[in-house]
Amino acid sequence: MAQLPEYLTPERWIAQVFSSGEARKGGIVKRQIRDVERIAGREAFLAEVDRRGFQAVENGRHFVVFCNNAPIRRVRASPVSCPVRCAFERAF
Repeated sequence: MAQLPEYLTPERWIAQVFSSGEARKGGIVKRQIRDVERIAGREAFLAEVDRRGFQAVENGRHFVVFCNNAPIRRVRASPVSCPVRCAFERAF
């Protein structure tokens, strides 16, 4: 694994993540967990998420940070209300 440049401190990396255009607009940012742990540390990263009032989820190899304080709802299509999906499933 390549060594990080000296100028890339954990604090600077975290600041860059949350100063991205998407984060500033209240969107989402996604980072690989191994990068977060290697560069900034899981606890420092999640503490910053919390400090900003954001929410994060862990899925597979990634953290997905919702850069706003809106509720997060998991959504799924209902087989009854999704005729396209039902037609697709019948085709196979």
